[in-house]
Amino acid sequence: MERRITGFIVLLISVASYAQQDAQYTQYMYNTIIVNPAYAGTRQSMNIFALHRRQWVGIEGAPVTNTISINTPISESKVGLGVSVVNDQIGPSDENNIAVDFSYTINTSEEYKMSFGLKASANLLNVDFTKLDQYPGDPIFEQNVDNKFSPNVGVGFYLHSDYSYIGLSAPNLIETEHFDKSATSSESHIAKEKINYYLIAGYVFELGPSVKFKPSLLTKYVPGAPLQVDVSANFLINEKFVGGLAYRWSAAVSAMIGFQASDSWFIGYSYDFDTTALASYHSGSHEIFLRYELFKKYDKMISPRFF
Repeated sequence: MERRITGFIVLLISVASYAQQDAQYTQYMYNTIIVNPAYAGTRQSMNIFALHRRQWVGIEGAPVTNTISINTPISESKVGLGVSVVNDQIGPSDENNIAVDFSYTINTSEEYKMSFGLKASANLLNVDFTKLDQYPGDPIFEQNVDNKFSPNVGVGFYLHSDYSYIGLSAPNLIETEHFDKSATSSESHIAKEKINYYLIAGYVFELGPSVKFKPSLLTKYVPGAPLQVDVSANFLINEKFVGGLAYRWSAAVSAMIGFQASDSWFIGYSYDFDTTALASYHSGSHEIFLRYELFKKYDKMISPRFF
């Protein structure tokens, strides 16, 4: 049976999510387009990706995230396009983000390419306060939020080769005030979406004819919130099996596995072990994804890229 928590704690989780801002992923290295539009089309294939994340299992109102995206290069041009939809459910809130990504890639050397990206997005927020345990007469709960619309734009840079990458991005450049507590005060807001800055990096080491090792990094900075640092270490064996560990600074340790089922299909799973005091109240976090690639330049995949 799931442990029940009071509406007050659910609201704290909901508000904390806005401090965290964007949805959180353990397997960010496969889901790069969500945080960096410059990634669109850089795999030189049509890439369809779906992910489900259930965080803090056992706590009512804990975050649940569903993501689906598609990105592709445009013919033989230097242009890449992508579309993504993210649904984030936290406590009484249900938020949908729809984004369109554009990238342009240039060669900077024989090995490296630089991609520039733009993201345009639309956000729809719903908050149903009837899901909370309420105190009678509290004005916060007097009116739900229904499909609160807010547009946004973002930018990204992505330097990459066949064995390494580094990227810097801000997927949401407009700070959005989601909704008012009081119709008479323009300064009274329950949630404000601040700019999220991302730094991502990774490198592939050839340890032998059948083993590759890839350490990777994601750093997220949000003004007014603690710096988030995720580091991971994955091994690719026989171009088929992936296994590794990840650490989210002062938050969680994760185990990750993946399987290249065919040239086009790849499936991955991760489990997060919480390292905070909240660990006593839940049984961890689960994340599973499925990726399908339709190759344009080759009849089959010669050597699967590790990112």
